[in-house]
Amino acid sequence: MAEVEAVVPVAVAAAETPEVAAESDAGAAEAAAKGPHKLQRQWTFWYDIQTKPKPGAAWGSTLKKGYTFDTVEEFWCLYDQIFKPSKLQGSADFHLFKAGVEPKWEDPECANGGKWTVISSRKPNLDTMWLETCMALIGEQFDESQEICGVVASVRQRQDKLSLWTKTASNEAVQVDIGKKWKDIVDYNDKMTYSFHDDSRSQKPSRGGRYTV
Repeated sequence: MAEVEAVVPVAVAAAETPEVAAESDAGAAEAAAKGPHKLQRQWTFWYDIQTKPKPGAAWGSTLKKGYTFDTVEEFWCLYDQIFKPSKLQGSADFHLFKAGVEPKWEDPECANGGKWTVISSRKPNLDTMWLETCMALIGEQFDESQEICGVVASVRQRQDKLSLWTKTASNEAVQVDIGKKWKDIVDYNDKMTYSFHDDSRSQKPSRGGRYTV
């Protein structure tokens, strides 16, 4: 983990070097003239490079906070340099959550929630769906934005998946509306399912998901 933790800040630092900045002088000058584009709220990137857990290690011990940002410019810097799922090797997760919300079932904002999940068998598709979802979140494109906790991109050897976490799993009408909107955003044509975090905690997932769109 020490090596991974070192890579993240180094990669962002690289985005600020004169060499990189020189490649986009015109864009930087235009952005400077207009000023940073502030988002409605702060968001935080997290990452989880999963290795064989140490004996007695608590669940989520490999989850690390990356960076918190509140401008469009910061988002693109972080996304381009670091937080792109196709850059992950082995079993690993990237998370984008509202600042102050941890991507854990135990977090008060997530405790009574659940998640919509889509499956991707190709890295380019995962990258595209991840980016479209991130932009929709920071751009507040969901009418039920207060119900959104964040999104998780999970890279695995056999297949990858993307999960949109929401706050109140029991509110079927709201969750279905969110699911339909997200399905359009990521242009997903197969069935999408919603599962409760409670089901995952009990290791007795509802067969076929609680809700579908």
